[in-house]
Amino acid sequence: MTVNQNSDWPSIAGLLGHDVAADMALIGAPMTLGSVSKNACDEAPGVVRNILSRISTYDLESEIELAGSSIFDAGDVLIAGFSPAEGFAPLVKAIQPLVSRHPLTAVLGGHNGITRAGVHAVDVALDTVGVLTLDAHFDLRPTAQGLINGNPISALLEDGLSGNHIAQIGLAPFANSKAMHDLAKTEEISVYTMADCRERGLDAVISEALDRLSDRCEYIYVDFDIDVIDRALSPGATGGRSGGMTPTEFFAATRLVASHQKVRAVDLTEFDPNSDIGNITALIAGRWLAELLAGLQMRDW
Repeated sequence: MTVNQNSDWPSIAGLLGHDVAADMALIGAPMTLGSVSKNACDEAPGVVRNILSRISTYDLESEIELAGSSIFDAGDVLIAGFSPAEGFAPLVKAIQPLVSRHPLTAVLGGHNGITRAGVHAVDVALDTVGVLTLDAHFDLRPTAQGLINGNPISALLEDGLSGNHIAQIGLAPFANSKAMHDLAKTEEISVYTMADCRERGLDAVISEALDRLSDRCEYIYVDFDIDVIDRALSPGATGGRSGGMTPTEFFAATRLVASHQKVRAVDLTEFDPNSDIGNITALIAGRWLAELLAGLQMRDW
């Protein structure tokens, strides 16, 4: 008998279904074209869904049981072979109704080129939405040569998103340029390095960033770039660097973010299953979904 067939082992996989009144929506965005480096991020949504049978619905530490929760699985957006520019409209069209219907929508990338579409799906005018990134990188590369996974934040600024509606957490040393940092300062983006997270505490940094965005915005979109995790601890995140977050810190951050009332949509990006070893990063991604549900359960309804 396999794990997901065992009634004594309720798993997150068993929460997936087509209940339009589900607590959370899940949609895959399998984009790989337009990446700075070659990857197989388009395979990530399927790999993450498959690993969910190994993620229990019960958190022993907090005694939270998720078996009563439900996830509306909207499948994958048909953007295989699409560039970020080509995939933008289909992604917005697919994500928008989920955000309107569910308290929280989770988008499984795909690389970071999907983030711009996710933000527009929350607020097409970009007037009332804030963006929080957990990422080793600014993603502020120039857009002159086109949209890629390294410039969604640049693209959003050019689209009209105010810099003071953006907060970036987990930025790594020697992984970004001075020009990017200068642009972030000029645009009044809230910047938190990994050193800030370690010195002040990750919970304090995330709470401050969420509070700042909440004061200015009606809705918040959060990009969880999995390369914010230390590369040694997450081999399937090819953009990761030494000195990043631990998986434990990443899980705590996810739960805290999901517990915030104004967070309406999140994404998980830059997971390359072909670079993973022993499903280490796949299991991190699977637990990320469980932590989202746990955080959602903590909200004041």
